[in-house]
Amino acid sequence: MARWSPLALVIALLAAVGLYGSTAAVAAAPLTVSQAISQQSGASATVRGYVVGQPTATSTVIRSGFPDDNALALADSASETGTSRMIYVQITADFRASWGLRSNPSLMGKQIDVTGLLTAYFSHAGLKTPTAFAFAGTTPPPTTTTTPTTTTTSAPPSTCESYYAAACGKSGAALKTALNSIIRNHTVITYGEVWEALKVTDQDPNNSNNVILLYSGTSRPKSSNGGGSGVPGQWNREHVWAKSHGQFVEESVPGSDIHHLRPEDVDVNADRGSLDFDNGGNPVDEAPLSRIDGDSFEPRDAVKGDVARMLFYMAVRYESGPNLELNNSVNNGTAPYMGKLSVLLQWNKQDPPDAFEKRRNDVIYNSYQHNRNPFIDHSNWADLIWS
Repeated sequence: MARWSPLALVIALLAAVGLYGSTAAVAAAPLTVSQAISQQSGASATVRGYVVGQPTATSTVIRSGFPDDNALALADSASETGTSRMIYVQITADFRASWGLRSNPSLMGKQIDVTGLLTAYFSHAGLKTPTAFAFAGTTPPPTTTTTPTTTTTSAPPSTCESYYAAACGKSGAALKTALNSIIRNHTVITYGEVWEALKVTDQDPNNSNNVILLYSGTSRPKSSNGGGSGVPGQWNREHVWAKSHGQFVEESVPGSDIHHLRPEDVDVNADRGSLDFDNGGNPVDEAPLSRIDGDSFEPRDAVKGDVARMLFYMAVRYESGPNLELNNSVNNGTAPYMGKLSVLLQWNKQDPPDAFEKRRNDVIYNSYQHNRNPFIDHSNWADLIWS
């Protein structure tokens, strides 16, 4: 009877179960981009492709002048220009410094491996919630699985860890500067795309066909968007930080920032106009829980804090082009100021973030701009900066 050496015995046992001589037990080969496009199942996978640009909309990928570090596009060829043959990769905060195109434009044309969830991004074939990036062939890729994974909306950060790490322990100007560095790099959507975004961010939790109007609080069909003042039943895009306060236009970055854009009845929007915010006045036609006088607008109690936190966000996010600031005045006109700061700080305490506002922040972060309103996550930071 033949005698087996220990090594031969191990090899024989591995071969018997089909593991010896196969790389499948170690790691599955990365998917190509074309394979990943056809397998948008929510599964975790590693995809190998060439960096061909940054997606900024469903059918738009730019190859230079990158606005932020939040996304990149991969293709099976470094010269690919057809967006239908690209996969859009979300870059979360932990990877932006090393793999974002604004910080690392030299990545263009490089072949890389990315591990994440095969799920739509920018309403396009995508790879989201990444867990690993590497240059192709530099590290063994993780095993590719085919079991669908349920994806959920990210919970808002509850501490200074992770997304807000750079702001931890700061106050005053230092906190404001740290928050600006965190939230200023975001995906910019067009003013036209704002219509569809608001139908998601401000959806009525009790009627998925409707949106909730900011100042009136009424539920209005999503399909009733558009129109001008005097068109009954229509809603449009209210700039909570009035465009004239800084003289930016709709198609500018602040003009299309959905952190301060909300659905509102066209006539109520016209009534508010470019007024600063303060207490007092007479009930607003079609929004009687809100009040108005000659120099200010007071929103209904249920959204006073929402308004304040949107303005806090704008004053921190836009420190240049224009440099938006809060002051304790009304009648600010076309200057890049909004008031009244002391009242906004009161409203922030009076009306803390609710489930609707928190969900809205999550949707903007996960599906559109990929930045957060820090004052929804940490409402006490307003006092640390402005009190």
